[in-house]
Amino acid sequence: MKKGYLLDMDGVIYRGGEVILGAVEFVRRLRETDTPFLFLTNNSQRTRRDVATKLCRMGIDATEDDVFTCAMATARFLARQKPGGTAYVIGEGGLLNALHHNGYSVVEDSPDYVVIGEGRAFTFEMIEKAVRLVDRGAKLIATNLDPNCPTDNGIRPGCGAIVAMIEKATGKQAFSLGKPSPLMMLEARKQLGLSTAQTVMVGDTMETDILGGVQLGFRTVLVLSGGTKISDLANFAYQPDMIVNDCGEIELDQVFHRELLE
Repeated sequence: MKKGYLLDMDGVIYRGGEVILGAVEFVRRLRETDTPFLFLTNNSQRTRRDVATKLCRMGIDATEDDVFTCAMATARFLARQKPGGTAYVIGEGGLLNALHHNGYSVVEDSPDYVVIGEGRAFTFEMIEKAVRLVDRGAKLIATNLDPNCPTDNGIRPGCGAIVAMIEKATGKQAFSLGKPSPLMMLEARKQLGLSTAQTVMVGDTMETDILGGVQLGFRTVLVLSGGTKISDLANFAYQPDMIVNDCGEIELDQVFHRELLE
């Protein structure tokens, strides 16, 4: 059966600024065999082109058409919900670009939505404004609910942490489009033209990558090159179909079954 791959990036393809062992070879095999794939990221800061450039500089053959971000999923969802709408945005270039590309205007007052993404270029005054706008009726949207983001110097607050402040202050719950949201992962599957049975999700995080894949009926591969250890699996009621040390160990013609490493 033809298969295609949705590839998480941080922890699967790279860690920080370093490519992970086996990643270059795995992507090359995907290219050589004409196997469909997308790089999937919950980071809304960078545009697709920015992400592709980062990958190329690491030696990964990538174009912007190979990248699918939570910012894209968010913007497409909003465009379907309210075409030509408006948004107050806490976020950076990737999110702003996706919203504009999908016909949205970014405004300071009376928005249809308050949209929260990752980034460092925000102030507490921006959070206060978001709280007031949501309290007045704007709908709260999160590109993802990841509580933190890994950096070379350790973790920093992620989109989920920022959103939590607004939720707590307003009593309103955000609607999230990033992994493990089925909306993002279904959109990516459709973009590849694959069926559910043909789709394989490769990730390093049980709570996002593997959970989302399991919920949609995808085959799932957990790599141990990121933040999850083999001992962590005992904490989860769901399990991946396969576990490997890194994506270089994935055989494209492999028959999927649960396979635990010693």
